[in-house]
Amino acid sequence: MDRKGIYVVMGVSGCGKSTIGLLLAEKLGIPFFDGDDYHPEANVKKMKSGLALNDDDRKGWLEALNELAIEHKQKGAVIACSALKESYRSLLRKQLKKEMAFVYLQGSFSEIHARLQERKGHYMPIELLKSQFETLEEPKDAITVSITHSPDRIVTEILKKIT
Repeated sequence: MDRKGIYVVMGVSGCGKSTIGLLLAEKLGIPFFDGDDYHPEANVKKMKSGLALNDDDRKGWLEALNELAIEHKQKGAVIACSALKESYRSLLRKQLKKEMAFVYLQGSFSEIHARLQERKGHYMPIELLKSQFETLEEPKDAITVSITHSPDRIVTEILKKIT
């Protein structure tokens, strides 16, 4: 895959998808899209009220992100999206098998919980982190990087792994 592919920066809430995705996009010279911006209002309301999204809630959102990725398959893009289950990643990858790579930001519950306690102004309540870890199916075919390093070091690690 060339460096102008579609990169989905994935992981549970609070792992750094937006921060890392934006930095990675800048380094690659391609646009960045935050998947959170594509959630329908009903999903945002559900999460704000402390309820976890189910597969039906996520389907239309994932389809919208797949369409966004297809639109950018020639010039490339970085998309931040939790992509917690293999079935979600399959939906995101539809018509983009060779052009899409997943970048998994891996961290422990305690590391991410500590980060979320510091985060202000996000609609995802900290109480939903447990459900995200319960839903998470760690990818076997992703570029996996630990969140324990600085954002710059994480992006450097990702760039080393992109061929």
